[in-house]
Amino acid sequence: MEPPEDKDGRTFVEVISEKYSPENFPYRRGPGMGVVVVPTAGPQGSPMKDRLNLPSVLVLNSCGISRAGDQTEIAAFCSHVMELDLSHNKLQDWHEISKIVSNIPNLEFLNLSSNPLAGMPLEPRCAEAFSRVRRLVLNNTQVSWDTVLLLTREITELEELFLCLNEYSSVSASSVACPTLRLLHITDNSLQDWAEVRKFGTMFPGLDTLIMANNNLASIQDNKDILQRLFPKLRSINLHNSGLNRWEDIEKLNFFPKLEEVRLQGIPLLQTYTNAERRSLMIAQLPAISLLNGSVVTDSEREDAERFFIRYYLDYPEEELPYRYHSLVTKYGKLEPLAEIDLRPRCHAQVEVHCEEKVEQLSIRLDQTVAELKKQLTTVVQLSTNSMRLYYIDKCSAFGPEEMKYNTRALHSYSIQDGDEILVVPKTK
Repeated sequence: MEPPEDKDGRTFVEVISEKYSPENFPYRRGPGMGVVVVPTAGPQGSPMKDRLNLPSVLVLNSCGISRAGDQTEIAAFCSHVMELDLSHNKLQDWHEISKIVSNIPNLEFLNLSSNPLAGMPLEPRCAEAFSRVRRLVLNNTQVSWDTVLLLTREITELEELFLCLNEYSSVSASSVACPTLRLLHITDNSLQDWAEVRKFGTMFPGLDTLIMANNNLASIQDNKDILQRLFPKLRSINLHNSGLNRWEDIEKLNFFPKLEEVRLQGIPLLQTYTNAERRSLMIAQLPAISLLNGSVVTDSEREDAERFFIRYYLDYPEEELPYRYHSLVTKYGKLEPLAEIDLRPRCHAQVEVHCEEKVEQLSIRLDQTVAELKKQLTTVVQLSTNSMRLYYIDKCSAFGPEEMKYNTRALHSYSIQDGDEILVVPKTK
């Protein structure tokens, strides 16, 4: 399908001439940061100037670029460029993109996100132009999977590939592997079946990081032998907001031999647990993981989580116990439930009030002051607040009575317990 001609679009050459002209950047920013070109008898009205201050990282997003422009001028001014951001432009012809890329010999990073590339075929001779790129971003381009496969075959040293928001629900395997790829970022697609994810293992045998958040992946279906063979070097996986809803799927993450970082939030399986329970149960299930949801798992946190895991499943019937439970019981023994201790401060105490020959049982508030207690006692001992002295007697203490002489002191500071005594002594005139 031939892309329609965009008469309103601008050329790559026009944009860099305008953005990096000496009028906009009159001072050179150090050796190598600008490019000096000796004027030649070029075509009249050429947009290029005698000098352009082009950095090695070009950011040309949202500039309305739809065509390459004069390739000789691209080659003259961009030979030192290493990173190029062409996102949110109007590029819809791979032939025009290849004209730009083929004339930037040191290009390692290329971002083509949000260019209208849906349905646009890529010919093998054009794909060769991308062979030096190491990091390629094709987010929200709706580029076909066949085009992705062609690029991964031609880019022999590709290390990072970004394919987010492209509406992939299935992928086809390639007959030629891309062993150099380390990072695959394929979030916000529609990959629900593990059979599709399995293909990444054969296509990218050196994969270190797989980020596929916001795909409604239903389960991890392969067994230990297959997972070890398909993903021998996978170190990090992100399955945020997937559809995983069984602990068996979490246990299978242990079968990736090098896995040490997992991100797993927003999955149906964990919705009924508290935040603390989620983290503890996940850590206990994944003994080799050192990073969970971006946070380091310390040795002490792991031990606490594993002990919590044992106690959490204490009352489950034998047939419902997870496999991990038995290995942790072997490690720690069958732990008793933790004693429930109420650490909230006491609000009241039941005390004996003694005044001369009179003894009364009284419930007092411990958040009140000595002065407020005296007011409470006026009706009990028939004395005014100014006519009484109070003493606190701790029945469990070997010390004698403690005078409660400071009216503003709170009663809880005396550590009053049920059964203690308050002695009221009338003041002598």
